[in-house]
Amino acid sequence: MGKFTLEDLEAIVAVRAAASPDVSYTAKLLADGPMKAAKKLGEEGVEAALAAVARDRENLTGEAADVLYHLLVVLRGADIPLSAVMEELQRRTGQSGLQEKASRQT
Repeated sequence: MGKFTLEDLEAIVAVRAAASPDVSYTAKLLADGPMKAAKKLGEEGVEAALAAVARDRENLTGEAADVLYHLLVVLRGADIPLSAVMEELQRRTGQSGLQEKASRQT
């Protein structure tokens, strides 16, 4: 078995999204509308941030996995492929983070 990638996770989310909400947590999140999936993403983000502040590496690892999963669910619900996000990240690599952030404030 090779390395597990975000693309692998995206494919799993796609399969589970197509299942019945009665048997798939992913499908249930999506069936409940974008607010439900977005709320879960936010909750997991806060939990990851708190684990980081607490310097709890084990918990941060688990919460980071939850954030990535829930982000991919939110993206699936918005019909945005991971490749679009990766393209945007690649586009941003040509400038510093400070420059990129400044360009969004105008």
